[in-house]
Amino acid sequence: MKMAMIVAMDEGGCIGNQGDLPWRLKADMVRFKALTEADGYNAVIMGRKTWDSLPDTFRPLPERVNIVMSRDTGWSHTEADVALYPGRAIEIAYAEACDECWVIGGAQIYAMFLNQVEEIHVTTVHTSGSGDVMFPEWDRSAWTETVVKNLEVDAENAYATTYSIWKKS
Repeated sequence: MKMAMIVAMDEGGCIGNQGDLPWRLKADMVRFKALTEADGYNAVIMGRKTWDSLPDTFRPLPERVNIVMSRDTGWSHTEADVALYPGRAIEIAYAEACDECWVIGGAQIYAMFLNQVEEIHVTTVHTSGSGDVMFPEWDRSAWTETVVKNLEVDAENAYATTYSIWKKS
């Protein structure tokens, strides 16, 4: 099973603002859906705060096994599997026979899985100071970046972005 991470961050590493995304970029949302659904049967791993931030119409994220990490042993949801620790989240994805497992946030969840993923798909939003939640520090020298696409501002995307894939060297 492929383990990957997907994140949008500004140039300073910001990924969130007061429990929500700092921006809504149509191109990034389309890419997120296409990658995390793909052609197979995939899982997404997220923290409970990320789960709570999803719009009701997209919770659970359709066509994917939704795995929510929570330290609260009493938390449950009928449309999500709950994991208390990273190994359990991976076990759930394996048990569901997932082809790919995507770590989708937030910051604490990214930190837990940084050493377990093969790829990090990054959308860099060309702005800074976007919010109060940062992507964890990571040693980029152990990874190789391939820039896939640069997008300019348009009617559906208020910021220019660069989409790249980082693979472990």
